[in-house]
Amino acid sequence: MSTARREKLLLLDTASLYFRAFYGVPDSLKRADGTPVNAVRGLLDMIARLVTDFEPTHLVACWDDDWRPQWRVDLIPSYKAHRVAEVVPGPAPDVEVVPDPLEVQVPLIREILALLDVAVVGAAEHEADDVIGSLATQAQMPVDVVTGDRDLFQLVDDSRDVRVIYTARGMSKLEVLTDVSVVGKYGVLPSQYADFAVLRGDTSDGLPGVAGIGEKTAASLLQQFGDLDSLIAAADDPAAPLSATMRAKIRTAAEYLAVAPTVVEVVRDLDLGDVDGEIRPLDAASVAEVQRLAAEWNLGGSAQRVLQALGNEAGG
Repeated sequence: MSTARREKLLLLDTASLYFRAFYGVPDSLKRADGTPVNAVRGLLDMIARLVTDFEPTHLVACWDDDWRPQWRVDLIPSYKAHRVAEVVPGPAPDVEVVPDPLEVQVPLIREILALLDVAVVGAAEHEADDVIGSLATQAQMPVDVVTGDRDLFQLVDDSRDVRVIYTARGMSKLEVLTDVSVVGKYGVLPSQYADFAVLRGDTSDGLPGVAGIGEKTAASLLQQFGDLDSLIAAADDPAAPLSATMRAKIRTAAEYLAVAPTVVEVVRDLDLGDVDGEIRPLDAASVAEVQRLAAEWNLGGSAQRVLQALGNEAGG
């Protein structure tokens, strides 16, 4: 890639993207043995589009080595409980509800990413969110985080040039979130977003929130008190400008509020070693192998598009 291009790291919330691809691309797309490949094709097209549009010099596919870490469940047992397909005894991660036609594609996704020389990074007992949080926080260059998960809005930081590319409305309507746009959406700064999520709760993650506090009230309280710790202190301070009703709500939720921030805040200090995510053109043998798999797996033009986006202009 051109050395003149400004360095930028693109972090993919990989599972978020391949779930979206699976549900967005027809499952009639299969390879010769009948294995569906819609998630594979969709993910490759997403990567090609993102790399082309946002022009990163570095790319990391962040992975859920443990999508529901036990230490989070120990703090809030309902955390992602509705997504559990099977409770696995012992230290092994619980099994997430994943449709069979998607589950069989995950190894294929890992294989094609490896052939494309895309760094895949996970961490034991941690979610992809934590890998993203750590890489974004420790990066020495601007960062774009691609996700459909609102929890990662807490990472947005204009001062460090960290943005979130939000996919919830689809790849044709990507939202690029900065400090201003997070404030515009929710009335809180990105640095307040984790506290906001704790107060409001999140049914998609099994977080109950504080009874009687919705988005508007949560935002108003954080605008007034700044952060969750100050709000909790105000609830115990008779002189603080807080209604008796609100004091009661905060006090009633004291046990939840004591542990929820640890669950909601992404980990930012994982030691992930030396992650080399630099995008480099592949050698001819690797390009040929990608093209061989593309033919075998019925990947259509998706493999060619991602090859070109990653700097293999002639496609081998």
